[in-house]
Amino acid sequence: MNTYLVGGAVRDRLLHRPPGDRDWVVVGSAPEHMLAQGFRAVGRDFPVFLHPQTGEEYALARTERKSGRGYRGFVVDADPGVTLEQDLQRRDFTINAIAEDVDGRLIDPFGGVRDIEARVLRHVSDAFAEDPVRILRAARFMARFVPLGFSVAAETMALMRTMVADGEVDHLVPERVWQELERALREPRPAAFVRTLRDCGALARILPEVNALYGIPQRPEYHPEIDTGTHVEMVCDMAARLAPGDSVIGLAALLHDLGKALTPADELPRHIGHEHNGLPAVEAVCARLKVPAEHRDLALIACREHLNVHRLGELRAATVHDLIARCDGFRKPARIDRLAIVCAADKRGRLGCADTPYPEAERLRRAHAAALAIDARAIVARGITGPAVGEHLRRARIAAIAVVGNNVA
Repeated sequence: MNTYLVGGAVRDRLLHRPPGDRDWVVVGSAPEHMLAQGFRAVGRDFPVFLHPQTGEEYALARTERKSGRGYRGFVVDADPGVTLEQDLQRRDFTINAIAEDVDGRLIDPFGGVRDIEARVLRHVSDAFAEDPVRILRAARFMARFVPLGFSVAAETMALMRTMVADGEVDHLVPERVWQELERALREPRPAAFVRTLRDCGALARILPEVNALYGIPQRPEYHPEIDTGTHVEMVCDMAARLAPGDSVIGLAALLHDLGKALTPADELPRHIGHEHNGLPAVEAVCARLKVPAEHRDLALIACREHLNVHRLGELRAATVHDLIARCDGFRKPARIDRLAIVCAADKRGRLGCADTPYPEAERLRRAHAAALAIDARAIVARGITGPAVGEHLRRARIAAIAVVGNNVA
């Protein structure tokens, strides 16, 4: 039995990135041998075990053979005779197909070290085409590694386009699409996820509502980048810069302008009412991908309210109060800060505007804080009861917003 460190732990060390979880592959063993040594079996689809002391994952070396459509259609062989090279060959990208033995020596049969040095994401073998999830993984890795200068190898992109044309991506289950999208939204450059999917044709199948934004013009005096798809990419990356790792904000940034794809051609490049027209499209994406409620709710709020926040300085205090109330910001105050960040990303995610001040975000936070400081118990202590409490609370909150408003009057 021989044990090797594999995958991301080896890759990230070579990229001088912070270490994550360590995964191991075991060659020359069988499930009964692992159990006899105290390992605990956890794999459902193939033999994976947890180390009795470290809790790290140890998987038996295995091969996979395609047996159906989609990413579940595989027959797994974890016979003790499977070699390390056979196990590495089934992996997705060369940079993930490097192993390290107990003495620190690298085993790199597919040129992963070379591709790390060249900053290239390249598939290991044609078996890549058997698993459509690998298209999503390629896009997600680009969202992570574009800041390091990575690009997708031309032959890998060609293979991904063939997979899309063959209908493989149509067999992806919503839960897995959301899992990869959510992880991509937590990466430094989520726009690279969107671009990679669009370049291979998968975006039109997976997120047609987002794909429809490309080629839609906007007024250049507000959007020097003009193309709405380009704008959304810029907003996604700005959101990742303003709120690193927050996929709730990331999804709202991705979906906030879906209504612009629905603007009649004779009204372009204006987009009157796009914030309301886009709500059914946001609902459709979230329902199809089974998006969690927290993500869905902020995406809907940002779609509906982003123009109102942009003109916050023009609004009356009562209108600002009602905006906060529509967002359920008094019961769920974190929503308002997140909305402010999405709107800042929208304003700064434009050509030449990355460092433009966005005072409306602080205005919204200040108004929200002032309104939250009003204590309903003080109103009840004055002897006010029943529905009148709510009305007095609303008036007191509006007065508080007006005091701190600074152009919110």
